[in-house]
Amino acid sequence: MASGWGIAGNKGRCYDFWMDFSECMSHCREPKDCALLREDYLECLHHAKEWSQIAIKGNGYPYDRRAEEEDDHCDYMKISPEEL
Repeated sequence: MASGWGIAGNKGRCYDFWMDFSECMSHCREPKDCALLREDYLECLHHAKEWSQIAIKGNGYPYDRRAEEEDDHCDYMKISPEEL
């Protein structure tokens, strides 16, 4: 990802964040001066903050709700063995 090549052969989605962070690190006196740029780059890579917000607001991952909704629509699972 830091090479600049994305999965489809074009520029990677986080390349601009990496370049900003890399440039900051080459010019700063202490690494802590670039902490916000590092945080932005890591968020772009891993989406940790985004997933934590989804977990807090949505009671888990987005696909959990869809699975529950699908179970509500499946009548064959609600049939007791006596009815068969």
